Amino acid sequence: MFSKEMVRRGSQRSVIRELFEYGNQRAKIVGRENVFDFSLGNPSIPSPDWVGQELQTMLQTQTPIQLHSYTSAPGAEEVRRAVAEDLNRRFGTDYTADNLYLTAGAAAALSACFKALTTAPTDEFVAIAPYFPEYECFVCDGAGAQFRVTPPETETFQIDFDGLEACLNTNTKAVIVNSPNNPSGAVYTPQTAERLAELLRRKSEEYGHPIFLISDEPYRELVYDAPAPFLPNYYKDTLVCYSWSKSLSLPGERIGYVLVPPSLTDSAQAYAAICGAGRCLGYVNAPSLFQKVIAQAGGKPVEIEAYRKNRDLLCEGLKKAGYTFTVPGGAFYLFPAVPGGDGEEFCRRAMKQDLLVVPGEGFGCPGHIRISYCVAEDTIRRALPIFERLMQEYQSQP
Repeated sequence: MFSKEMVRRGSQRSVIRELFEYGNQRAKIVGRENVFDFSLGNPSIPSPDWVGQELQTMLQTQTPIQLHSYTSAPGAEEVRRAVAEDLNRRFGTDYTADNLYLTAGAAAALSACFKALTTAPTDEFVAIAPYFPEYECFVCDGAGAQFRVTPPETETFQIDFDGLEACLNTNTKAVIVNSPNNPSGAVYTPQTAERLAELLRRKSEEYGHPIFLISDEPYRELVYDAPAPFLPNYYKDTLVCYSWSKSLSLPGERIGYVLVPPSLTDSAQAYAAICGAGRCLGYVNAPSLFQKVIAQAGGKPVEIEAYRKNRDLLCEGLKKAGYTFTVPGGAFYLFPAVPGGDGEEFCRRAMKQDLLVVPGEGFGCPGHIRISYCVAEDTIRRALPIFERLMQEYQSQP
């Protein structure tokens, strides 16, 4: 009577959500302060003061009809224009409102891109491990295409280019990248961006059709050292999927965009296809109230110092305990290797001590765990002895 695949998807939460819900249940028993939940990328930094002030001003000065009515399907033109102008100022581009399609967060942006690009069930989308697990669901079930994964490069979490090239073939429609990366926190270097662009240009010419690059960028502003390269400036056939969820601490408000640069092959058709995909997926328009909010975001600073402090505290503590990892250059995740080489087993042991971390197996990178450090500083301080005890347990085994 019902789609078996949809029943399966709806009956099984992601590992991340399962851990989050488990933490909620444990909190009822042992107290929220005694559950050390590093499972979910839910920002702990409050939204900037200007967001609340802007909302108050709008609620006081605009009518409900002005605030809550439908906008055009791609988003209000004045909002898209404001976002385009901010991108132009920052990246030296020449975008207009017509290059932007506003969405309910990056997930909707990605889903629209996959749907728009898929023309046959043999089309393939390639993700680079470690990768956000929901990509597979969006590609296979949302767009009806094929999902492939390249092996991880675990020394620096840049790109294993030999592995990526081996994955590419005439059916490849797009490569998905995520920098700063969830779960590793790695930020691609300009050298990585240049090498990736060169590879995709060469393979596109070889296969006689463009291989698109889909850049998933919800963490673009959350960088600690060097900024993340803006990939449309390296490779013309790049679609950007963005969200303000992390930079403005608004994950539940669902507001983002797809950027379709004019340099993209057949950009007008691509934009129309993304609009059509949004229509078929039932998106209607991005939340109208928060469209108005993000129109004011251009040029305003993003608060990341609390995340930097958490990162440094966590890295120092885990290094002392004997863990190995690459220090993240962005986002708010640490992705250490685990003793014993089995991330799932490590997570089971951690759960027994009410420490919730996510196994790397679900990100295509076994033997690691993701620690989401967008939590209170005190949570990290109180959790570090548990990480140390777990390491000692492994070290004491014969």
